[in-house]
This record gives sequence, C-alpha cells and structure tokens, in this order.
Amino acid sequence: MASSGWELQKALFGKLTGDTAVTGLLGGAKIYDDVPRDTDFPYLTFGQSVERDWSTGSEEGREHLVSLHVWSRLNGRKEVLEIAEAIQATLHDQTLIISGNRLVNFRHEFSDARREPDGETYHGVVRFRAVTESVP
Repeated sequence: MASSGWELQKALFGKLTGDTAVTGLLGGAKIYDDVPRDTDFPYLTFGQSVERDWSTGSEEGREHLVSLHVWSRLNGRKEVLEIAEAIQATLHDQTLIISGNRLVNFRHEFSDARREPDGETYHGVVRFRAVTESVP
C-alpha cells in the first residue's frame, strides 16, 4: 500500500500543474520535488511534509502538514506573493482524489515571503494542513 503522504503529494502535483493561474505565473509547469539543474526562476518546490497519526477509535487517519516553496529572482516580494496567492486559491478547501484515502479536509495555514541571504532570491512558503482517512 502506498504512503498516504506520497498519494497526497501526487494529488497536489496534479491539481497545481492543471491550474492555468499557477502555471501561468510560473511560466510553465515548473513544480518540482527535486529541481532540475539550471531551472529558470520562478518555480515551485515541495518542501517539508509531516505526517502524524490522526486515527479515531473506528477510523485509521493521518494529519499532514505540507509546505510548498516558491522561488523567485524578480526584484521584491511581489512575484512570490502573487504565486502564493494563486496556490492558496487553487488548493484551499478543495477536493482532492487521493488513492486509497479519503480527504477529510485541506486547509491553508499560512504563507510567508522573505529575501534569502544571497540578496537576490525571494522565497515564499505556503503551508497547508490535511486530514486523510484510509479507505478499506
């Protein structure tokens, strides 16, 4: 049986790559788990994910904290914030099909934008919380 965290990531990837607002702002479907060398900015990466037991007395469940990272070299935070907003609009409270699982909820928790120490790169973090239940 595949990990519910991996199945959730695959569902998120499908939803994000299928959204023209997100891909339009990224200049294509530049959404990665492992960024190819020499990738042009901006792009989106899957960051840290945490999975915890969220079972009840009768249902097996998981709580997921999923971080998506936006990377930009455009001057200022504007591009990062616009992409983060598009991601939130695409994913918050949406229904996702997750193989072997039922999505109970998927909610935006926070977004953050900052300049990286190199002084050139802007970095945004968009975090979501999901609860899934196993489907027999």
